[in-house]
Amino acid sequence: MRPSIATTPFRQSSNVRLGSLEKLPLELLYEYVSEHGQLRKRIKAIGNAYLVGHVPLKALSTDQRISFALYVPPHSYDTRPAPDTKKLPLLFADSTSCAIVAPLFPANLDGPNDLDSYTRLQSKTLRSDLALLSILNKIAHRWPGIDAEKVFIMGFSGDGQFTHRFLYLYPERLVSASIGAPGQVTTLDDTQDWPLGVGNVDGVFGRSIQKPLIRQIVIQLIIGDKDVKVHGGEEFWVWMKASLKKVKNNGERNIPIMKKGRLETMHELQKLWSNNEINPQLCIFPDVDHSSTGVLQDVLAFMKPLLQKQFLNQS
Repeated sequence: MRPSIATTPFRQSSNVRLGSLEKLPLELLYEYVSEHGQLRKRIKAIGNAYLVGHVPLKALSTDQRISFALYVPPHSYDTRPAPDTKKLPLLFADSTSCAIVAPLFPANLDGPNDLDSYTRLQSKTLRSDLALLSILNKIAHRWPGIDAEKVFIMGFSGDGQFTHRFLYLYPERLVSASIGAPGQVTTLDDTQDWPLGVGNVDGVFGRSIQKPLIRQIVIQLIIGDKDVKVHGGEEFWVWMKASLKKVKNNGERNIPIMKKGRLETMHELQKLWSNNEINPQLCIFPDVDHSSTGVLQDVLAFMKPLLQKQFLNQS
């Protein structure tokens, strides 16, 4: 359960006095090693402090149930070609000078059967929207060379649910969004409450829906043409209906059970958005079922020119 957020890094300098090398913000460490050797030595020192490359998994201080993985391409601080890698998103990060962060929202946060509370952004014990904002704030503080103010977000399946709901609430924090094959969606219907619609978002989140800002975001809807099956079998949905009934009796709002394939849901979402003058790119991959790897290359191809444009604007 890891929606990916790409951010564009740039260099900064600082005159703050240096402290412990391992605890330095990235721009201070960069300044330190700039005074002590050549570029190769500089990269090695930053890497040894685990501030670039694969940064160790970090717990979120505001909610330590949540953690995040971060990849900062060392190549952003080196003019040499990026090293070869079989991991496509990391190769993409190296080639576009962007950092990639993947928040990890564990299952069972709200009970033993909880698999997707994070997708709704708000549940009994979790505000996953605030968790993501806290992660971005931490990255901006610890790595001042990374622009975490406006990001590029992508998510598939449950992460696609998270992504389009985060887009509704925080369009000012996004440059683009790639939404892959969500099984259930929230409409921009102000006659229905969250998460079916957006009628009560002011009360739930303390924010309003800003459609003019949403229209400014470059949005991709992506799915395979074979993604038409309803998840789970008959026994699963009998159990699921019973679980949702208990939730309803407790006064909680939940997403209704899945009754149609994701491809049909995606077409309906595109139509609903078009009625609100939101015009995403709809990409349907031939001979692909519910598979994130089947659409990943097109997601990265969608984001690459947007990232490059953002990087040039900051240069």
